[in-house]
Amino acid sequence: MNSLTVILPTYNESGNIATIIERIFQHVPEAQVLVVDDNSPDGTASIVEKIMQSEPRLRLLKRAGKEGLGKAYLHAFSEVLKDQSVQRILMMDADLSHDPSYIQAMIRANTDADVVIGSRYCAGGGTQGWKPWRKLLSGFANRYCRTITGMPIYDATAGFILIKVDALRSADISSFDASGYAFLMELKYRLWRRGAHFAEVPIIFVERREGQSKISKHIILEGVLAPWKMRLRR
Repeated sequence: MNSLTVILPTYNESGNIATIIERIFQHVPEAQVLVVDDNSPDGTASIVEKIMQSEPRLRLLKRAGKEGLGKAYLHAFSEVLKDQSVQRILMMDADLSHDPSYIQAMIRANTDADVVIGSRYCAGGGTQGWKPWRKLLSGFANRYCRTITGMPIYDATAGFILIKVDALRSADISSFDASGYAFLMELKYRLWRRGAHFAEVPIIFVERREGQSKISKHIILEGVLAPWKMRLRR
């Protein structure tokens, strides 16, 4: 039974994708992995296809172009939810910032919680390799989101998230607005407003070593506006 599917959105992750897939299967051999590639020009999808020749637990969802993190996840959700045997979905980055060694702790926490966050900001969590401006931006973004939305979550912008499928189905994924990283805030907010119980597992988030960060001015602006949109829509 495919009880856990790990979703890896990718865009130009050729330097990381093989390693992250290997490490996921090392720590959760029972999982299925779905790579969602937005037509990466660096050949990320080709690397995945080569691994798939000898790895039946791996799948690839090819998308026509780069539309943002939120659109990639929504497309992946629609595909994964067709499989009634899936009980949990794990969202994580493909750039090795999220260490797969934390997944088992998140699965244990998921027994009593509907949503488990791999958290940089709960007790024991942290970051490694970030420049001071990145720490300030991330810390402010989380306090800002919590203050405006009222969500009782330390890491509201986290992208390392384990969700029970039943909770995800209740979130009405067809009507999301956010396309970038603000999607991660909106997803948590909708789950919380629908009564999902959250837990946070401390992680150390490590800055990527290969490839380029996807943070842009547009993504930052969307993150500034998103909490207000969510609150007003309430």
